[in-house]
Formats: sequence, structure tokens, C-alpha cells
Amino acid sequence: MTNIILYTLALALFQIWLLPMSINIKSMAYLMSNRDQEHEVSLLTQRVTRASTNLQESLPAFLALSLLAMFTGAEVITAATTWLGLRVAYLACYSFGIPVLRSGIWIASIICMVCMALQIAAV
Repeated sequence: MTNIILYTLALALFQIWLLPMSINIKSMAYLMSNRDQEHEVSLLTQRVTRASTNLQESLPAFLALSLLAMFTGAEVITAATTWLGLRVAYLACYSFGIPVLRSGIWIASIICMVCMALQIAAV
């Protein structure tokens, strides 16, 4: 479970900071500034940012469930690994503008967290 948590945090670092920075590398002066003024960004950057926000909304619940599973000894590796894979797929779908599949992936990731919670509750 520790590895899944570390991979999830690596995804968060990549998705929240590294990917947007690399897409906007030409705007490094803006990125290094106080960002007092609005800056025009590409459609891809907007999508990646929205996907990032979505990850940040579900990440606390996932991490809490993961830590609870470690504490209780609940076997949630399959659900947690599936959740992580779905979050990578979600980022790809959001970035490339695939809305219906993206929504299905999001629903599946929520189902994974529900499964994790149920497995923890069963212990």
C-alpha cells in the first residue's frame, strides 16, 4: 500500500506542478512572477488545470482511505491500484478532450474509493 501512496503522490506532483509548467515553459517569466495580472493560457493548459483541480478534490479522501487500510489491515490494493490507473487515464482523457469517457473514468474512480471504504468497514 505504501507504494501506491507514493505513486499517487508522484502523480499529484506531476499533474499539479510539472505538467502545467512544462506546457507553459514559454511563459516562464510569468510563472516566476507574483502573477498579479491574468495570463492567457492554451486550451490544453486549461484542461490540465481542471483535471488537476479534480485530483486535488479526491486526493484527500483517497489518502485517508489508504492510511485507514494500512492501519486496519484491510486489503484494498486492487481497488487502490485501479483508482490510480483510472486517475492517470482521467488526466489523459481530460487533456485530449474526451468528455464521455472521462466522465465514465471519474465515476469508476469514485466506485473504487467506495469499494475501499467498504473493505475497510468490513475489517
